Amino acid sequence: MGNREPLAAAGQGTAYSGYRLRDLQNAAPTNLEILRTGPGTPMGEYMRRYWQPVCLSQELTDVPKAIRILHEDLVAFRDRQGNVGVLHRKCAHRGASLEFGIVQERGIRCCYHGWHFDVDGKLLEAPAEPPDTKLKETVCQGAYPAFERDGLVFAYMGPADRRPEFPVFDGYVLPKGTRLIPFSNVFDCNWLQVYENQIDHYHTALLHNNMTVAGVDSKLADGATLQGGFGEMPIIDWHPTDDNNGMIFTAGRRLSDDEVWIRISQMGLPNWMQNAAIVAAAPQRHSGPAMSRWQVPVDDEHSIAFGWRHFNDEVDPEHRGREEECGVDKIDFLIGQTRHRPYEERQRVPGDYEAIVSQGPIAVHGLEHPGRSDVGVYMCRSLLRDAVAGKAPPDPVRVKAGSTDGQTLPRYASDSRLRIRRRPSREADSDVIRKAAHQVFAIMKECDELPVVQRRPHVLRRLDEIEASL
Repeated sequence: MGNREPLAAAGQGTAYSGYRLRDLQNAAPTNLEILRTGPGTPMGEYMRRYWQPVCLSQELTDVPKAIRILHEDLVAFRDRQGNVGVLHRKCAHRGASLEFGIVQERGIRCCYHGWHFDVDGKLLEAPAEPPDTKLKETVCQGAYPAFERDGLVFAYMGPADRRPEFPVFDGYVLPKGTRLIPFSNVFDCNWLQVYENQIDHYHTALLHNNMTVAGVDSKLADGATLQGGFGEMPIIDWHPTDDNNGMIFTAGRRLSDDEVWIRISQMGLPNWMQNAAIVAAAPQRHSGPAMSRWQVPVDDEHSIAFGWRHFNDEVDPEHRGREEECGVDKIDFLIGQTRHRPYEERQRVPGDYEAIVSQGPIAVHGLEHPGRSDVGVYMCRSLLRDAVAGKAPPDPVRVKAGSTDGQTLPRYASDSRLRIRRRPSREADSDVIRKAAHQVFAIMKECDELPVVQRRPHVLRRLDEIEASL
């Protein structure tokens, strides 16, 4: 199970053991190497070597946006030429905050003494200084490379000589007509609690399956419940990917006597993830991601999910998703994803936010009593520890992103429906569902070597072959 201290062993299995276990409730967090993300920390430096979303484009108006990302106080803005800047918040002159700066045709001007900085931090003007001042040659404002894509602002906060290309996956542009709608969700807890929730797929059949107080308003109960086949307990396996720089789970469920649903969700270290259909179970023969997101640390006790909801006729043919309900700290699916609810409602209709944040600002892993259903969570932590320690091979996604020749990168996140008749016994049926899930994942991996135009036809053809073999 990885690097887990046996804090919770005392009093294990003993009734009324509160007195013996009370001190453990205040135990210090463990696994700090993957929890702490400040400058100079192993995880913080690891995350800084990837592009991170820092705000939504709609938050960049005629005034700057104060942001805090990875423990750093920053300011984001779009100058009047349309260039995006992400700068250190305190002015290099005398420390006045650039959140009160004045956006210029080019760059931003500090309100205090008018120092004028470009989006790359170069000092363009210091009005109170002599015309021949050397300050423009010796002073610059801390700045990070930044760009906008589909309503998200991304920044690279790592060493300049290690800046990667931004990876563009199939699901960002396919199928044709896909619309990426940006959103953010604020969480008052450590980033990892939210991130590892994505690989803990068992909770979808429990937390999101009528886990509400009896008699609660039916509209609320329905809004907190995943529809379709999500209530069926899945048959799950987890697999490392990308040379241990990512992982997926395969979740197989029986939808009827004749149909099986295979779901794959994908994680790319350090903090990216993709999920398949959200509003319904496997609506098509095969469909791609319905959501891409990054869980970005604010500091060690706060984080923000930035991402895109994917809207297209493949993943949501009935158009049940709501683009207008996605945006700053809001998203369109499942009650309980955000903090904006009365406490009484949150108690009666708990969701992901309540389950995750209630673990504390930094969850204490040593208090856990893991079971077989937690293999994925512990695999995720183990992969993160190895990556931070430099034990993982180079991330192939980073390598491919810089040499795609215009090709988008293949993705694993998907839903697939297969016609597989129910087997006579529960054990035999579980075995055939698990086998089918492994075969679907193998098909998705085959696409790693194919050009983009061949990937979907290949998947559909191979799904036919799976059905014939089973």
